[in-house]
Amino acid sequence: MNSIEQLQPAEIWKYFLEICKIPRPSKKEERIAKYLMDFAKEHNLEANQDAAGNVVIKKSATKGYENLQSVVLQSHLDMVCEKNSDNNHDFINDPIIPYIDGEWVKAKGTTLGADDGIGIASQLAILASKAIIHGPIECLFTIDEETGLTGAFEMKPGFFDSKILINLDSEDEGELFIGCAGGIDSVATFAYEQEKVPTDFIALKVTVKGLKGGHSGDDIDKGLGNSIKIITRFLWKGTNKYDLRLSLIDGGNLRNAIPREAYAIFTVHKDDKDSLMKDFNTFKTYVTNEIKDIEHNVTIILENCETPEFVIDEPTHFDLLNSLYACPHGVISMSRQLKGLVETSTNLASVKFIQDNQIIVTTSQRSSVESLKNDISNMVESVFRLANANVQHSEGYPGWAPNTNSEILNITESAYNKLFGVKPVVRAIHAGLECGLFLEKYPYLDMISFGPTIKGAHSPDERLDIKTTQKYWELLLDVLTKIPKKG
Repeated sequence: MNSIEQLQPAEIWKYFLEICKIPRPSKKEERIAKYLMDFAKEHNLEANQDAAGNVVIKKSATKGYENLQSVVLQSHLDMVCEKNSDNNHDFINDPIIPYIDGEWVKAKGTTLGADDGIGIASQLAILASKAIIHGPIECLFTIDEETGLTGAFEMKPGFFDSKILINLDSEDEGELFIGCAGGIDSVATFAYEQEKVPTDFIALKVTVKGLKGGHSGDDIDKGLGNSIKIITRFLWKGTNKYDLRLSLIDGGNLRNAIPREAYAIFTVHKDDKDSLMKDFNTFKTYVTNEIKDIEHNVTIILENCETPEFVIDEPTHFDLLNSLYACPHGVISMSRQLKGLVETSTNLASVKFIQDNQIIVTTSQRSSVESLKNDISNMVESVFRLANANVQHSEGYPGWAPNTNSEILNITESAYNKLFGVKPVVRAIHAGLECGLFLEKYPYLDMISFGPTIKGAHSPDERLDIKTTQKYWELLLDVLTKIPKKG
């Protein structure tokens, strides 16, 4: 098959294609929300939108299943907007262009938005169907999950009524999730002074690109390259050997994505260029060999460029590079309760020069233990405070503590085993789901999360597995028929 319209289950792929046509960056979900409200009106379904922008659509039970408890199916409306640097895609106005590549659905040089477009599509397919069997259903669509969990934070108690919630935002078919990490962002701000480029200095540009990138929670243990860490390593070594002066460094985009690309413009005395080039070639060989087993397409380039208008003052230059080099990135600890689960991690996500002579460094921390989440954010803060930066933390969000006695877990686990002849893996995920916030407002909720296999989320390599989408759909429909009866 070379047409997405021919894929099965047809109901899901139909709506997934429609969703791809609607731009939906985080904090700009108005068009997709309007689409949902119009969809509800077209299908004579009750729908409400709260002040935050979240949408809930309700559907009555199939005849004969009115005695089942109500269940809420939940996804988020926004998508991570990442693209390759040579791609001119406009996420505000342009549709996503999906295509089939073997066993996967991908997008042309951008994130696909299967996270969480496939969840939205499955909800719409159920809401539109007259044949699918289910009890009373509420479909909840939240906004701004990817950049702040704003929808879940601002949702008021009583927006939905169900006591069972199925989150459709997981990315590993065959695995049932009953817990997730909490998270917090730590942002460091440097103020710098502009200085003239020294006499007899030449300008060079170093670039790192071609890294895979990935989800800063789910992929943090994969050993993926971090473009900011790589480029800082070169600049730090160069600074300590030559009179290297930094003019600009730019890398990463999103707090919840491992940075794939970075570049820096700096100056060095013309007499040091040849020696620096030799050091660069050695550095490039080292780095390429260190990550070759996972990063097959990394490109590291050092080239001439136009002389910049200024270099940053020397104290800030040293403070910035020392702190970026020292800033922890990656896994901090593994869980002692759940084998293979990352317990605590941190992601050096982006560095940007902004107006008013300021440099912003964004990091994100995650942990399934609240005290350790705060500890690693304090550790990151201490690194940047030593470098004279101002550090602020986001409000953060709570984790979701696993409940192995969950009734919806037992139902879903049994359904999976009967459908596919194997037991699913039951685990927690080192990524942020909205479930922890829901639990704060609806403490009685019984929750589970599952989905099809998505690889490369939060990067242009994002891809959705076709076969597991079918299995995910079969499981979801089967579980809906087995929801407990009203007490």
